Amino acid sequence: MPGTVSACVVSSPIPTQTPANPFGVTSTTAPTALSSAALLPIVYWYGHSDVKRNQPVMEKSIQNLAKAVKERMSLDAITYNSGLFVDTPATFSTAVRIGTDMRYPFIEKCVEEFDVNTIVVIGHEKLNVDIQRFFGSPASGRRISVIKVTKSGGAVDLDYTYRARVLSRQMRNYFYGPDFKIPTWVDVGKLGGEAQTELTLSPYSAPVKFNDMKIWRIGAETMAPSSALPIGGNRVITELEPIPVDPASGGLLNTVLALLPLPPSQHGAVKAEEDFSDDDLLTTDVVGFLLVAAVDTAKSRMTILSPNPGSLSGRTALIGSYEWQDQ
Repeated sequence: MPGTVSACVVSSPIPTQTPANPFGVTSTTAPTALSSAALLPIVYWYGHSDVKRNQPVMEKSIQNLAKAVKERMSLDAITYNSGLFVDTPATFSTAVRIGTDMRYPFIEKCVEEFDVNTIVVIGHEKLNVDIQRFFGSPASGRRISVIKVTKSGGAVDLDYTYRARVLSRQMRNYFYGPDFKIPTWVDVGKLGGEAQTELTLSPYSAPVKFNDMKIWRIGAETMAPSSALPIGGNRVITELEPIPVDPASGGLLNTVLALLPLPPSQHGAVKAEEDFSDDDLLTTDVVGFLLVAAVDTAKSRMTILSPNPGSLSGRTALIGSYEWQDQ
């Protein structure tokens, strides 16, 4: 799902045939056609397409993911000795002015949290020079190898329209499965293996009362950059402050929600939702995603699209800025 940072153990080849799933297909309701090679990632929610929209939240997500990865690697000698690859989005390579210098805060955060010892830069001369200066030079004080790889011939940067189309397809694939159409002239019965219908997912739609779920947003919906604040001024709402969202106030239609698990108490029971602390909302990984398909303000309820059946009463979810509507 877009707007997340995630990690998983890869122990077999990953099937993929679309730019909407460049690293394979994760397991949702796990049809048999995908279950043999499905990925089971740990996922943290950021919630925005622009990583600079709320930098502290993105850095907190990277920190949470790195902690979970290290804990997982400490329990498995094979995983620990195999190492890991950290794939960063292109937006991480955008320099940000910090003081009098141009820095790459997200790359630096990944290097610091994941204990990176090798950085590969593909087809970006200026970025390669800066990364060499920040991480590969003796003056940097770091022992990190920086390798430049030439971009393949014919490769071009993706424009905004294409990226938006891919993100929309990723969200659709989560709820309905990969849209892989076999040509009409192909006899499916002679292909063997799993049937095409097993690639299709059927999400569940259920009404939920406004007061049955608690929805939180991390930071204000719109927030001016720190550089725009008056000298000596402080924010009324910080970037890491959870803010409750009232469904009756509007703005929820077609939004994507990240569902949090029910946290166990010290005695093994389920805690009340009031026990969710601000730190819990910032550090808990998500268990799945929901879509607000309809909102009925007059009846104080909304219709939720979910990949799995089950009651959502008493559950907690996070909201970002992603919206999706099936065309």
